[in-house]
Amino acid sequence: MKTQILKANNEQDILTAISMIQSGQIVAIPTETVYGLAADARNIDAVKKIFSIKNRPANHPLIVHIASLDNLSEWAKDIPSIAFQIGQHFWPGPITLLLKKHDSVNNIITGGLDTIAIRIPQNNTVLKILKTLNTAVAAPSANPHKRISPTTAEHVMSGLSGKIAAVLDAGPCQIGIESTIIDLTKDKISILRHGPITKEMIEAIINAPVATPSTHTESVAGNMKCHYQPYTKTSLMTLNEIKKYTYENQEKKIGIIHYSNLDLKLINIKAIKLSSIKTEYSKEIYNSLHELDTLNLQEILIETPPNQPLWNDILDRLLKASAKNN
Repeated sequence: MKTQILKANNEQDILTAISMIQSGQIVAIPTETVYGLAADARNIDAVKKIFSIKNRPANHPLIVHIASLDNLSEWAKDIPSIAFQIGQHFWPGPITLLLKKHDSVNNIITGGLDTIAIRIPQNNTVLKILKTLNTAVAAPSANPHKRISPTTAEHVMSGLSGKIAAVLDAGPCQIGIESTIIDLTKDKISILRHGPITKEMIEAIINAPVATPSTHTESVAGNMKCHYQPYTKTSLMTLNEIKKYTYENQEKKIGIIHYSNLDLKLINIKAIKLSSIKTEYSKEIYNSLHELDTLNLQEILIETPPNQPLWNDILDRLLKASAKNN
């Protein structure tokens, strides 16, 4: 299969993407968070292709993207009023609600669970596609399972070229980190995946406490020990640990991602300095990992992010990107 590169600013290309999804093909689409691998959520044969293309376990549920809050009851049941409160305030936007799935929803989408993860993406092109399709799309990140999430069309192509029908190129994602996932199926409201919408932001709207368990066993997107990983060995270190390690291993070709000032004059080092402003850092972290992963380095070292609640989503992604299987 030859993967087409379509342009999100071209009306005909958008129509082509819609036609491909309607016919059961898989198209990578831009969202504000990361690029997603879209299939018509009512076409189960198409949804199955996502798992095959990504090499994703069948018990790892997908996030369903809808066009409007009015569509929520088509995909979920027993919806608490708080879901509409959150949706009215934060949608379209980077928050995913975990709800009880509607009886009509196929278990393939939900990994066999009786819950479903749903959001409305904040991307005008995707919203136009969803409204034209008049259905939802299942759209996990458009990358091989457990690998670095894509924030550009080039990232998608590097991982999935030849495996999908097309990628709709809208340039870099505006946010660059996956959505917050919040569980609304129990009495106790919990964040199951940290993201751009924080505990404090949600609590301010719903006037109720939101739990942030350090670990949980709920099966939701991203909840694996090893995830978002480069092919290059990756470690999370403090700035002082990075300095010590690089001076002790000057023969190694090492990539470094940092936000603090780092004055290293070593020949084998490729360093990328990111902003210390969290929203700017989020936009660039996956892109930086993709870049370093193409340089045939022996290791990638990442400066540990600030120990602040605002950075919880970044810390979560980097801990999983640097996790070891043993």
